[in-house]
Amino acid sequence: MPAEQDEATAPPGRRSPAATAAETRDALRTAILGGEYLPGERLVELQLTERFRASRFTVRAALQELASEGLIEMQRNRGAMVRKVSLAEAVEITEVRMVLEGLVAARAAERVTDEQAAALAEIGRQMRAAVAAEEFRHYSDLNQRLHALIRQIAGHGTADGIIETLRGQLVRHQFMLSMLPGRPQTSLPQHERVIAAVRDRDAPAAEAAMRDHIASVIEALRTLAPPPRAF
Repeated sequence: MPAEQDEATAPPGRRSPAATAAETRDALRTAILGGEYLPGERLVELQLTERFRASRFTVRAALQELASEGLIEMQRNRGAMVRKVSLAEAVEITEVRMVLEGLVAARAAERVTDEQAAALAEIGRQMRAAVAAEEFRHYSDLNQRLHALIRQIAGHGTADGIIETLRGQLVRHQFMLSMLPGRPQTSLPQHERVIAAVRDRDAPAAEAAMRDHIASVIEALRTLAPPPRAF
């Protein structure tokens, strides 16, 4: 008997809650972004239904949504797999992020409250401490928190949604960047300039500082390219 019928016909006291498509989508997205599924790895429907306690119909709907976000790809006769993003595509995606995140930083500078400015300063303090202690994984987490807070302050729903989708496609490259020797020491002063400009409510300076920071990310990405082979 199909899983959907099992759930529907089970006695009320024994029936387990089935995940919705949105819950399944969000849980699977979190798993992919967390590195539980690697680029190129197949996503088997039966395994997903068991893991997320969802019907096959629900899993398929979640996969379609994540495909529209660019996190996975649907291949004919092979099903779904985590999408591989080439280095060249990662650079292009980051170029788009540079424009959008500059816009968001400028808007955040126009809207920031005193309480939010204090929260930004505290993240900056923690980032400095993490670099001094060489806690680079913690620094990477703080980096994500900083960018998320700036987007929250800006309150630009359209830009926020696009940035989050683009960020999801870059998770593997972002991890590789975080492991680059000296990268946190390079990005820390860039982040501090962004924080200062937003706290000063200087929109042009905030946009310029953020674009400079993302431009630095693009340059760092290009260093990940393997050297040309000698013949």
